[in-house]
Amino acid sequence: MSQNLISRAISRSLKSPFKNPVCSQAYFQTTSSRLLATTANTTGFFYKGGFDITVHSVPTQRRTMSTATNITSWASRDGEFRRQASSFRDQISSAPDAPFQPEKGRYHLYVSYACPWATRTLIVRQLKGLQDIISVSVVHWHLGEKGWRFAEVDEKIPDAGPDDLNGAKFLREIYFGVNPEYTGRFTVPVLWDKKLKTIVNNESSEIIRMLYTEFDSLVADEYKGLNFYAPEYAKQIDEMNDWIYDTINNGVYKSGFATTQEAYERNVLRLFEALDRVEDILKKSDGPYLLGKTLTEADIRLFPTIIRFDPVYVQHFKCNIKMIRHDYPVIHKWMQHLYWDIPAFKDTCNFEHIKKHYTKSHTQINPFSITPVGPVPDILPKSE
Repeated sequence: MSQNLISRAISRSLKSPFKNPVCSQAYFQTTSSRLLATTANTTGFFYKGGFDITVHSVPTQRRTMSTATNITSWASRDGEFRRQASSFRDQISSAPDAPFQPEKGRYHLYVSYACPWATRTLIVRQLKGLQDIISVSVVHWHLGEKGWRFAEVDEKIPDAGPDDLNGAKFLREIYFGVNPEYTGRFTVPVLWDKKLKTIVNNESSEIIRMLYTEFDSLVADEYKGLNFYAPEYAKQIDEMNDWIYDTINNGVYKSGFATTQEAYERNVLRLFEALDRVEDILKKSDGPYLLGKTLTEADIRLFPTIIRFDPVYVQHFKCNIKMIRHDYPVIHKWMQHLYWDIPAFKDTCNFEHIKKHYTKSHTQINPFSITPVGPVPDILPKSE
């Protein structure tokens, strides 16, 4: 896309509630495939790359969201939880004609520590040494009827705060500021371009792959060439991602948000069959990781679900046939190694945000918003 085309698009920007103007809907129409079609009469909010409780039931209600307690509307009539696709799918690239070039300080991530999908991006950001290149804002752990919000300074929420970049009170303002007619979900993570004042991408699986390679000219030498989706492992990673996502990453939600006994049992049994399969893969591995001696994207994508399993999913989503710490010794050892030995995993794991989010946001599952004390500790030391 030419610079003149970008300039013309920016000049047509709509009046924005942010501190700075943002690109108008015309910009996204000009840059081709940014907004994918959304289905107006569907329910549910979890999907491959993001996390939100927004539900739009008819086109005229595109700015109306379900309350945080109305989780029964997230499942279909058969009781099954259905996911939806991400909407913003542009790429950061060093190709000469790419509108989103890798630059230090240009990009910003909006994330939640509670969200396993957003956690992927935080892990990779640290693994690749991008902390001084891509900035971050963390939303409040509570997800209310207006979706994710930013914490106020006087709330003193540890590791969360205001949106100092755009001055938004709710994440939805970021989306509507970019496109006032947006009809999708207000999800995290969001990869934001400070220069063009727009959302680049909100699909976590695509964001992490950009971070693997596109900033190598800017990172310190020790991080150059670190690619967790290396060509020699790509086929195995894709195959593993496919069934782990469906049965484990999303499987815990399909179990927890099921609205019929049949849907719950079908999904929870598939979940534990998949965990048994992971246990066997790790047992046969010739190294500490899913694909042997090399840390790959498959490990990065599985970890956020496993670290939340005992503290949240066992009780909150009724995934209680087994526990990681008691019944899956090899998965448990794998998880402990990532958490205790590789700082990027421990540093991006916030158990307070995780446990409070699920137990105090999903009031139809937990009407009194009581957060269980256990398990104690949230993760066992390596000696246990």
